[in-house]
Amino acid sequence: MKLTGAQILWESLVREGVTDVFGYPGGAILPAYDAMLGYPIRHVLVRHEQGATHMADGYARASGKVGVAIATSGPGATNMVTGIATAMMDSSPIVCITGQVGSKLIGSDAFQETDITGITLPITKHNYLVTSAEDVAPAVLEAFAIARSGRPGPVLVDITKDAQQSICEVDWEAARPQLTEALDEALPGDGDVRDAIALINAAARPLILAGHGVMLSGAEREIVALSERGQIPMAVTLLGIGGVAAAHPLNLGMMGMHGEAWVNNAIQEADLLIALGMRFDDRVTGNLKTYAREARKIHVDIDRAELNKNVRVDVAIAKDLRAAVEEWLPHVVAPGARAAWLARIDSLKGDSAVRDIQNLPDDGHLYAAHVINDLWRMTRGDALVVTDVGQHQMWEAQYYKHNRSRSLITSGGLGTMGFALPAAIGAKIACPESEVWVVVGDGGFQMTMPELATVVQEHLDINIAVINNGYLGMVRQWQEFFYDKRYAATPISGPNFAKLADAFGIAAATVTRRAEVNDAVEAARRLKRAALIDFQVEQEDSVYPMVPAGADLHKMIRRPSPIVETAAD
Repeated sequence: MKLTGAQILWESLVREGVTDVFGYPGGAILPAYDAMLGYPIRHVLVRHEQGATHMADGYARASGKVGVAIATSGPGATNMVTGIATAMMDSSPIVCITGQVGSKLIGSDAFQETDITGITLPITKHNYLVTSAEDVAPAVLEAFAIARSGRPGPVLVDITKDAQQSICEVDWEAARPQLTEALDEALPGDGDVRDAIALINAAARPLILAGHGVMLSGAEREIVALSERGQIPMAVTLLGIGGVAAAHPLNLGMMGMHGEAWVNNAIQEADLLIALGMRFDDRVTGNLKTYAREARKIHVDIDRAELNKNVRVDVAIAKDLRAAVEEWLPHVVAPGARAAWLARIDSLKGDSAVRDIQNLPDDGHLYAAHVINDLWRMTRGDALVVTDVGQHQMWEAQYYKHNRSRSLITSGGLGTMGFALPAAIGAKIACPESEVWVVVGDGGFQMTMPELATVVQEHLDINIAVINNGYLGMVRQWQEFFYDKRYAATPISGPNFAKLADAFGIAAATVTRRAEVNDAVEAARRLKRAALIDFQVEQEDSVYPMVPAGADLHKMIRRPSPIVETAAD
């Protein structure tokens, strides 16, 4: 049977198991949209192409599958760039398919022509310009293989309009990608397994640093087994939250700029760091010159380029994380000295280990940390939470305790404001039975809030918690701490979010006091359709602790008094 390039595109997606795509039509991709009607794939019409990429990203993070976004040429394709970069920084497997002007028009500055493969070269694992129908299937199938293999990431396939319209026969067997995923063991950087085990068993003060790679490799059980067998405490990165249950007694919590103070101090006192599926990001390490100076270091990452990039280590292993830890497990022992190390960490926790903001008196102010903690309590920690970027993101990481893998979806490496709402749409479509909460600031929400229309059009049961403080909160916090409270361009106005939601046909409420939180959240949960709550929180509250950029990891700015006693520092 002969097929058009457009039909081959959809047939390729079906063969890859794709059931949902996120996109926005336009002239150069119109042949593909016309052919789409003949295939059993749900198309979600977004309101902006950036939203399509974030939806595909959220779909991928929630499900572990490859997400798919579609756009036309020119502005449609360039609108996807931020979402592609977000997926690249956070190793999220998405395939972006864009239309392109006819092959004979390329280079002529034709209407809506843009060199999108050139633009996205630095922010994709690979990309393709397809100019003939015969090349559609090989490019699309290989794109999926690349997106999901090794360290996952985004791939872009740009297909000219004439390639979509042309007709050819397809040899599907020949179109299958001829890829091998074996790492080249001849390259330097593969530490000896025996060296790693020797360091682990000899350490008196070891610490596991668990990153996003724990979930990407499916190594959740293996990490816990390593921790329990060796009595080695664990700390998690922001994107590693959920990979280890927050309730596990050996999970100390989040490290880094806004991590727990005892975690950062434990890192600085450790004699061995076992870095698993994390990349020693600057927000995790602080000043590299003083970072864990007493510790030997083991680093396991599937991406060889991450080894010895930011932090020099003693044993560097380029390998799938689960396979690497499985090799270690039979040989790991637990020296009795570890009890002293665990006791030392307990002593580092001090008063902060028993903080319970639920029990602090209500002084009439509504604090974002209270909202997040109440939301955690009322959902019993079982919700799939998608956050935007800023103060609310850090409060969520601190006060919503995640015990399930892939239950927190957030933009880490790129820090993309506007990520949460569209990513939550993708996550809800990937996991329709999950209770999904969007936790978003009033600033980032205004960047992509037109996607509320997508929520309604797709009849999605998504709950939105707007943490509304009238500021670009995290930037304001930096201005407070480091710029003498000169709040340049950080006060931000916004609409009446409840009325806005109502205009879209979404149930809404406004909360200004803590006593109102429970009823509002319960009402939203009972509805079983989209709901928005505008939480008007204390304006000049800050996230504590905080490691200033470039400072020593243990030199944290800490709140001098309980949260309710300091309305604005």
